[in-house]
Amino acid sequence: MNTFGKTIRLFLVNGTTNGLTTAELSNWTGIGVKVPRIKIKEYGSRLEFQKPGVYILIGKGDNNEDAAYIGEAEIVVDRLIQQIANKDFWNEVIFFGSKDKYLNKASVKYLENRLHELALKAGRYSINQNIPTRSELSEAEQAELEEFLAHIKVLTSSLGHKIFEELEETIESKEIKNQLFYCRNGAGADSIGSPSTEGFIVFKDSLFIIQEQASLADGIRLERQKMINEGILKIVGAFYQLTKDYVFTSSSRAASATLARSASGPLEWKTAEGIQLKSLEL
Repeated sequence: MNTFGKTIRLFLVNGTTNGLTTAELSNWTGIGVKVPRIKIKEYGSRLEFQKPGVYILIGKGDNNEDAAYIGEAEIVVDRLIQQIANKDFWNEVIFFGSKDKYLNKASVKYLENRLHELALKAGRYSINQNIPTRSELSEAEQAELEEFLAHIKVLTSSLGHKIFEELEETIESKEIKNQLFYCRNGAGADSIGSPSTEGFIVFKDSLFIIQEQASLADGIRLERQKMINEGILKIVGAFYQLTKDYVFTSSSRAASATLARSASGPLEWKTAEGIQLKSLEL
């Protein structure tokens, strides 16, 4: 499938990133808005807030994990004021509406359900809510809203939150796409991963060495402990096992976490044929 460049227009209403930001795509009737929780009443009289839309409340969960709540509203500002009173975890909201009268109650209900589905599939944020009801729409209406949904996904990422983007989607290098890399040693470590635009993904069920060597950096020790605390690593037999896909900031960090010692990712990660990652990156 061919992909095409997109022009995104971001407008900082008060000239800083601490206020309201609008996001638009060329030739699209929709609009995205990001605003801090404490600024909602200040900007609530603007036209964008007075229309139907779908919104994402963004903050931190009880364990300091990224958390979000996805909802819809016939008048966005009214629902956001309710959420200020009812939900305390969030500190900013991103919402999407239409510059014309394209969106209605049925369409925002459909978008709410689909965004919830995408967020759960991506698994990046904690989504603690019931599954929203999906509206019954015609095939043509659904096709139009799926295009609207694709724009929401792009703009949400552009506004700093990849809540709807699966880790696999960040594997874009033509040289190494669809290529798996392995990090193994004689003690039984067995991780599978791939470079991505965010660093290096290690895939679910990979096995990490438990016993940490003195050469392991303190920062990686802390990251491993955090993964244990959050249930991302669990003890299975004589190893830690990864319970979900996890992205490290570099291949070396991923290798060190796997081997529990200082390690060079470009040398440790190899294809099934034994080709080092370093050879494919150069």
